[in-house]
Amino acid sequence: MNVGFSHKRSGVRGLHFQLPPHAEAKTVRCTMGALYDVAVDVRPGSPTYKQWVGVELTADNHGTLYIPEGCAHGYQTLADDTEILYLTTAFHAPDFARGYRYDDPAFGISWPLPPGTISQNDLAWPKFDG
Repeated sequence: MNVGFSHKRSGVRGLHFQLPPHAEAKTVRCTMGALYDVAVDVRPGSPTYKQWVGVELTADNHGTLYIPEGCAHGYQTLADDTEILYLTTAFHAPDFARGYRYDDPAFGISWPLPPGTISQNDLAWPKFDG
């Protein structure tokens, strides 16, 4: 179980995933505030390869998003003081952690707000080369 917290709206995290044998599925829920949650299929050979889905998760709507193994995950906070809870099927394995930039043109994600705070680690992810 993992918890993330953002003080300011418009912050972006991701896009994160882990390689096998530590690939993980995630179930995501917003427990305070609001966020726009995104899953990107980065599984070669998948019929939805490079496609993404985004949903608004809020403390009020009680929605969840399931993200299968092999899909990258990211989110943008839509309100100040937003908390995200996500359950994973594998422990964090730093040597197997990978990611792509939130603004990678290969995916064309349409974030609802102009991006605000983005960590240096998330800015350092490479562009998708698949």
